Amino acid sequence: MWVLGLSKSSACLAVVAVLVCVSCSDLPSWTRAGFTKQNGKPSSASAGNRHLAPDFTLKDATGADVKLSDYRGKVVLLNFWATWCGPCGLEIPWFIQFEQQYKSRGFEVLGISMDEDGWAAIKPFIAEHKMNYRVLLGNDSVGQLYGGVDALPTTFIIDREGRIAAPYVGLAGRNEYSQEIEKLLADKETTAARAGALPSVILVRPAK
Repeated sequence: MWVLGLSKSSACLAVVAVLVCVSCSDLPSWTRAGFTKQNGKPSSASAGNRHLAPDFTLKDATGADVKLSDYRGKVVLLNFWATWCGPCGLEIPWFIQFEQQYKSRGFEVLGISMDEDGWAAIKPFIAEHKMNYRVLLGNDSVGQLYGGVDALPTTFIIDREGRIAAPYVGLAGRNEYSQEIEKLLADKETTAARAGALPSVILVRPAK
């Protein structure tokens, strides 16, 4: 795990740092805009203040290309992680459950592994933990797109329009994730329900 730029070899000395609440000032400037703080943590941004999540193309475990923009129209939990990151392992069962619980409502989890050992480390980990969501192999370029990703885990929840609704640096709470996901899913569903409830209008040509 990287914590404030620490490498894998020295991260074990600073694991506790991930448990400390991270403020908005620890996020890159383009993700800070529109966010406020609640209990020392960044809260979600209002729809009008959200920034478009940087697009990328990465390989999944089958070798297929995956573009973030292909998921437009869905709520996406984008998680930067690594197999050797202890706090990342705590979150993975939550993400597995979220994928099961919300997939039918237009939700997807995307995991971006920052493992230096590549698929040799990632594939056995996926099988062992029965990860049911798509995992991609990350690199420094995509990390830089998202502010450098100096700490793992780092997670972004992205709305259906492809904009960042909420960032989380370090270990967040399961309820924090689920509440944000529920809110973003409900926004679209409520709008659709209202549209479907509009009364039909029949236009009648006036008699001459």
